[in-house]
Amino acid sequence: MLSLPLLTADLPGTGGAIKTIPDDFIVEEIPAYPPSGEGDHLFLTVEKRGISTQEMVRRFAVALGIPPTAIGVAGQKDQQAVTRQIISVPLDGGDPARAANLVLEGARVLSAARHRHKLRTGHLRGNRFHVVVRGVGEGAAARAQAIVDRLAQRWMPNFFGSQRFGRGGENVGAGRALLRGERPVHDRFKRRFLLSAYQSALFNLYLAQRMEEGLLDRAVVGEVLTRATTSGLFLCAENELLLNQSRIDRREVVGTGPMFGAKMFQPAEGSPAAAREQRVLDEEGLDPAAFARFGKIAEGTRRPLLAHVEAGSVSQEGDLLRVSFALPSGTYATVLLDEVMKPGPILG
Repeated sequence: MLSLPLLTADLPGTGGAIKTIPDDFIVEEIPAYPPSGEGDHLFLTVEKRGISTQEMVRRFAVALGIPPTAIGVAGQKDQQAVTRQIISVPLDGGDPARAANLVLEGARVLSAARHRHKLRTGHLRGNRFHVVVRGVGEGAAARAQAIVDRLAQRWMPNFFGSQRFGRGGENVGAGRALLRGERPVHDRFKRRFLLSAYQSALFNLYLAQRMEEGLLDRAVVGEVLTRATTSGLFLCAENELLLNQSRIDRREVVGTGPMFGAKMFQPAEGSPAAAREQRVLDEEGLDPAAFARFGKIAEGTRRPLLAHVEAGSVSQEGDLLRVSFALPSGTYATVLLDEVMKPGPILG
């Protein structure tokens, strides 16, 4: 697997280990909107512990006598963690009080409110994390604080975390083989999963190259930029390079990287940005048309190169370090924690 560059490589890390027990990693969803208080769906705030979101949904479906597909979720959450997230269940004449008071193995309902619509994937503003790092040395809090402060100021490279790629990166190799026609996979869900892992690995490669060339937050002619507040996409024209650079400096806009696919928003044809993205495909020996064979499950999209970090608190008790922070939806806490911990010898 690709060794990802660090934005804070010059700052000493803390070492230590995370996810020793589920309570060391607490995740709280930040919803995109509150429930309206009326409607035919019930939004349940659920706390789960030591199980995946998929398994949690299955258990709720069995308990309520409904198919798992009837349950809406905004995002998937770590298994080895305590997570608090919202799911939606249809009322369909059922008993709201029963759903609002369910306690299952590994999951329990904390609160409930009605809403008009089913919760959809992506209906999420972000996540707040409360993490315990065990086995740190003296001065870890000061080291962590310096790192988190820099990431909050400059924003964080928006890499996909290693958990996206499977043990030893096996999902990346499988996705590559599938795309090249070397490994048939008949299950649609698995095809989507493997192709997504490979698309994510290609994004990481592109982002790593931008960082290594000093272009993480530098405007490039022809690239696709995104507005930080609205997520609208537009091209960086050559005559607006300086203007867009000033907007990047203020984090009003940020650059994006490719999640390759047949319908992905492309950089300007013949531009330096287009050549840079094509280089990633060339290094992998890929024809862009290969993605078109998979239709809607590999249409492609753009992903911001930088993610805003909302710093919370850092404290230390003996060899335990507690770090709290918030990230936008789709951003990986483990990427920030790699910056903090810097696995390997502690510098300084």
